[in-house]
Amino acid sequence: MSSRTLRPSRVTTVAAALAAVGALAVPVAPAVAAGSPRSTEPRSAEPRATEPRATEPRATEPRVTEPRHEQGTLPDGSTWDIAVPAGWNGDVILFSHGFRTGAVNPTVDAGFAPTSAALQARGYAVAQSSYARTGWALGSAVDDQLGVLAEFKARIGEPRRTIAFGRSMGGLVSSLLAERRDADIDAAISTCGLLGGGLNLNNYQLDGQQAVASLLLPGEDVRLTKFASVEEAAANAQRLVDAVKAAQATPQGRARIALAASLMNMPTWATGATPPKARDAVAVEQAQYTYLIGSLTMMMTRRVDIQEVSGGDSGWNKGVDYARLLRRSDQAGNVARLYRSAGLDLKQDLRQITSDADVTADPAAVTWLKRTSAPTGRLRVPVLTMHTVADPAAPVEYTSEYATKVKRAGSGALLRQAYVQRTGHCTFTPAENVAAVQAMQERLDTGRWTGAVRPRSLQRVAEAANLAGAAFVSYRPGAFVNDRADRDPYGPRR
Repeated sequence: MSSRTLRPSRVTTVAAALAAVGALAVPVAPAVAAGSPRSTEPRSAEPRATEPRATEPRATEPRVTEPRHEQGTLPDGSTWDIAVPAGWNGDVILFSHGFRTGAVNPTVDAGFAPTSAALQARGYAVAQSSYARTGWALGSAVDDQLGVLAEFKARIGEPRRTIAFGRSMGGLVSSLLAERRDADIDAAISTCGLLGGGLNLNNYQLDGQQAVASLLLPGEDVRLTKFASVEEAAANAQRLVDAVKAAQATPQGRARIALAASLMNMPTWATGATPPKARDAVAVEQAQYTYLIGSLTMMMTRRVDIQEVSGGDSGWNKGVDYARLLRRSDQAGNVARLYRSAGLDLKQDLRQITSDADVTADPAAVTWLKRTSAPTGRLRVPVLTMHTVADPAAPVEYTSEYATKVKRAGSGALLRQAYVQRTGHCTFTPAENVAAVQAMQERLDTGRWTGAVRPRSLQRVAEAANLAGAAFVSYRPGAFVNDRADRDPYGPRR
């Protein structure tokens, strides 16, 4: 994995790194409009033609001369919010928020508020909904967003263009909207998106947790899936956290932490102005340790919500060859170096993890997540993804797996990807978000991807926005080693 910094990023403290881990979605913010949900048509089995074309603005003059702000509720209970600035340019940003915990489900997303204000100042309307439930809301989120758009059209008028913009779980929502034949959108921007989908989310987390349990708590009965309650998940997570903390004190423990973290795609940069050297195994392991102890409880407790909504636990590792997974990882070399220094047998540890892996999936959960929460890559509109290079909640490696899927579906010409040299989940500045929107506007205006999506161009636009810092960088993520969404979820047949 390599990167080239265009601008030095801000120093990130360990405390900030751990705080960034704490949310798979970002705080929830104020926003904009909605309507009644639309019927769900099956997605097209045929990839949309990928030849570049300009998107003609709809022949509708914007009717808003004074600011408008409307709110309402969809039939499924999700609330919506529409904000339209004076001098509306005719375009609407359809914002999709991320995973939320707790009973409170606000309409607008507080974390997106600064970006929303910046976009409205530039003439864009912003529309969003709460979704019908908190947590893993993919059962209704896509249709809720289409309901918001229907309300916008009924109350404000037909927009010239609609750009879906999502973050975290909402980035997955936006990518799914980009595939829907009945989603009347012109483009999608997915930031810090869970682009691997629900099945890969549960499995990549399980892989790292299995390694921790097998190597640091050998022979102990540690539950990793199918929790009866959040409390049970938290208790088992705490056992893993305690084991990782104890292991960090010895070279043998640190080698095993590096292995488990690499199987979980943990970032290799947590503190400092720039990432450690790629072959600095000691510094990389320290960063992975920081993220691992900050992530385990969040991952395992949120698993319970996905389990409840999907009808079971979709995770499985029976029949998985963990040596094969490690061979695909960019961190295989660092893991091997730490194992040699510690005098441990890496092959034996990988055999142990593989032998212990006996988790099978619940069929109902697999079916539900494949239907609601798995992008196919068959894009119908242009998509721009944006990711920080060190994201502990949505691995940057997701973007390489997503690009491969899009290319195989024949939609590669519709996809471009951008990266920001910063640590944390969804830690983009309003300037970076505005630059992404303006780059997409150029794509729609010209019908082709221009230099506007290159790091230097995005950086210039972001700096010119006078909103905050920006740190776009040329970057190539490593492989997402855990992709098995299309494989047998029930283990090898006997």
